[in-house]
Amino acid sequence: MTKRAVVIGCGHYLPERVVENAEFEKTLDTDDAWIRSRSGIERRHFAAEGETTSSMATAAARAALADAGIEADDLDAIVLATSTADLTFPSAATMVQAELNMNKGFAFDVQAVCAGFVYALSNANALIISGQAKRVLVIGAETFSRIMDWTDRSTCVLFGDGAGALILEAQEGDGTAEDRGILSTDLNSDGRYRDLLYVDGGVSTGTSGYLRMQGNQVFRHAVAKLAATATTAMEAANVTADDVDWIVPHQANIRIIQGTAKKLDLPMDRVVVTVQDHGNTSAASIPLALSVGRTRGQIKPGDLIVTEAIGGGLAWGAVVLRW
Repeated sequence: MTKRAVVIGCGHYLPERVVENAEFEKTLDTDDAWIRSRSGIERRHFAAEGETTSSMATAAARAALADAGIEADDLDAIVLATSTADLTFPSAATMVQAELNMNKGFAFDVQAVCAGFVYALSNANALIISGQAKRVLVIGAETFSRIMDWTDRSTCVLFGDGAGALILEAQEGDGTAEDRGILSTDLNSDGRYRDLLYVDGGVSTGTSGYLRMQGNQVFRHAVAKLAATATTAMEAANVTADDVDWIVPHQANIRIIQGTAKKLDLPMDRVVVTVQDHGNTSAASIPLALSVGRTRGQIKPGDLIVTEAIGGGLAWGAVVLRW
């Protein structure tokens, strides 16, 4: 028998405010057609005043707990992926822990920008298969609207806010690709490319800073690296693209999603796409897409899923799991 980290619940949260592309026409030299043609994005959600990464993460966590039919004290750990924590410290994860009245276990943040949820899943999987935890709440949550340069039309129209969460539980499997749960993970980074996507703030500047991106260069790296990490993860799980029911990619740009699917020789009707409604929610995008995909009736028990993401660092990776 093999210990597996199996998804037993999921949920998500999106702020009430929906920002259509046309809203940017008031302040920028841009329009709906320009944004759609370059990104596939039609709208996104922005956090309200007083709404934070931890508060959105808590809402998504509560939805996942309700879906799983368990209480917060049934959890052993919280792993929260974010690049926009409320404070420098403590971690947003401990704030969620407090809001959930979870009085045991431990909580910590993972920071790998848009690849954060893949990194968080990998860490949670390691906690479970090592025996350190039986149930782990894994969250991706971001308020990227707070680090946008609203004069830069190449970046500020791309990002949105939100949160998604999964609950993983230790269960026994047969050690085959037919097992439910996480079957393989693949993580990568290369710090030489940090200037392609970064925020120009932090403790060294005394400001929160703004997101800066060389879009064309990020795109060039994204398709090749995402296809490669997905292939590596599938090989480790002993599955092929023909076995995959759904690709659930990081929702950054429809052209990246399409290019990666083509490179993997997978049709777009086997790709869960939410970028048109959410924009790029960084570490929140994969759990949001998983939760929305299940709500739509796309993702069903037993489906084989590949998630992949790339973000600043550069950091990238993939996870193969059976729902």
